[in-house]
Amino acid sequence: MSKRFFISAIGTDSGKTLASAICCRHLNAAYWKPIQSGPEYDSTQIQKWLNGNVEILPEAFKLTQPMSPHIAAEKDGLEISESTLSLPDYDGNMIVESAGGLMVPINDKGLIMADLAKLWNLPVILVINHYLGAINHSLLSLEYCKTHNIELAGIIFNGKDTFGNEDIILKHYPLPVILRIPQLEQIDEMAIDNLAKEVKL
Repeated sequence: MSKRFFISAIGTDSGKTLASAICCRHLNAAYWKPIQSGPEYDSTQIQKWLNGNVEILPEAFKLTQPMSPHIAAEKDGLEISESTLSLPDYDGNMIVESAGGLMVPINDKGLIMADLAKLWNLPVILVINHYLGAINHSLLSLEYCKTHNIELAGIIFNGKDTFGNEDIILKHYPLPVILRIPQLEQIDEMAIDNLAKEVKL
């Protein structure tokens, strides 16, 4: 049976794409980003990091503006809805990367990123990067998943924890820690290969 996960985060620039690359390598999984906002494609970055040794599934929407999808789609004259988004027909393992955090709006009718994980029955891997304020953002994200019956596969911590975030987050939500990504001086295939060996999925 194939393994499929929805990688989201507590905010923008939390390290979702790096986490996705590592999980793709660990699972030998295809990568899919349903909604890409902005001209710099995360799929291109994944290809670069993994030297092309990953299957990329085409984005459902490529929006031209690096903005929240609901605004970016409006500027492009598009409307994204549940009926226009569906999982690709793919038999193998798959990593699906969210655009931004769980609560990022997809349209102005209430559809948010977390809804996609629930709609497609994909366990969420939450990427938490360490900064002042991460505890609040993490607990709010985890509480949302709990109250909305969204399955959580676990957490990936990203960076150096100088604020004591991890202990308090895990005390409130003792979820599996899938990986701890250290502060990397350089991101390349070797670094990703080494971290992929540490993934617990």
